[in-house]
Amino acid sequence: MIKTLPGRTLLLALVAMSLAACGGKPTEPPRQDQPRVSSDHPVVGQRWNLLLVGTNERLSMPETPYFVVSPDGRVTGSDGCNQINGRVNLDGGNRIQFGELGTTRRGCPQLDDAKRVTGMMEDAYRFLIDHDRLVFFGRDQRVLGGWRKAN
Repeated sequence: MIKTLPGRTLLLALVAMSLAACGGKPTEPPRQDQPRVSSDHPVVGQRWNLLLVGTNERLSMPETPYFVVSPDGRVTGSDGCNQINGRVNLDGGNRIQFGELGTTRRGCPQLDDAKRVTGMMEDAYRFLIDHDRLVFFGRDQRVLGGWRKAN
C-alpha cells in the first residue's frame, strides 16, 4: 500500500531537501588571476633597492638587489646576481608574505650573499615603512633587512 503525503508536507520536504543541497557546496578558493594587493598600497609600484641585511650589513654585489610589486601580486627584481620572480601577499596589518620565489641560475662570486637576499624575502613576516625606507621583520620580530625607495 502506498501512502501519500499531504500537499503541504510534501512541499516542505522538497524545500528542505533543496536548501540542504545548496548549502553543501564548498566555497571556491580565490582565483590566481585576482589581485592580491591594493594598487594604492605604499609597497606596490615602487622599486625597492636593498639597503641593509640585518641591522647594519651592506652587501657589495654586481648589481643592486631590488624588487618591485605589481598590483596583481607579482614580484620581480634581482638578488644582486639573478633575476627574481614570484608572488607576494600584503595585508592591512603590515603583514607581507613572499611565495613561489624563483631565480635564474646565473653564477656570480657573491652567490652566497644573493641567497641571503632571497632568504630575507622568504622569511619576511611583517614590514614597516618609514619615509623612503622599508624594513622587513621575521616572525620572531627580528630585523631581517632594509630597503630604500629608488628615486
